[in-house]
Amino acid sequence: MSLVADLKKKFGDKILAEKLDVIDPWIEVSVEGLCEVATYLKDEPSLAFDMLNCITAVDYCEPDPKKAKKVDWEPHLEVVYHLSSTTRKHTLVLKLMLPRWKNDQEGELPEVSTVSGIWSTADWHEREVYDLSGVHFVGHPNLRRILCPEDWVGYPLRKDYEMPLDYHGIRGR
Repeated sequence: MSLVADLKKKFGDKILAEKLDVIDPWIEVSVEGLCEVATYLKDEPSLAFDMLNCITAVDYCEPDPKKAKKVDWEPHLEVVYHLSSTTRKHTLVLKLMLPRWKNDQEGELPEVSTVSGIWSTADWHEREVYDLSGVHFVGHPNLRRILCPEDWVGYPLRKDYEMPLDYHGIRGR
């Protein structure tokens, strides 16, 4: 039985999609199922995904109104988890789809549970995604900016981000 079939049997509708015939095979997981699926992927001896390589976020937003009319997707954020098994020598990518803003309220960050209790490296990776892309990781032990100053406004990797003209009286550009 394939990995996806096993996961669908075990987790049902928490497994939303998959694409395994690519360089980086991926499985889309529901936001609600992330921690449960991640724990299984790490703890199941036949899988042993014991290493979280990185977490990234991709902003699917087209800020140009003319170009936005031509895209075939709704604006959203995709959070991507790259996993490896150091013992089994295989990799897997987990993906989550989040709204750009919680409850469609601009400025309200979308939320997903932290996986820092599953893979300790998530502590830093989640902070980076929070800082640069504006995703709130619920339950994170120390969710604060890691690259930008604490009082920075906005999330620089969002496609509609506007760089401030100055910061504390220091003029940019």
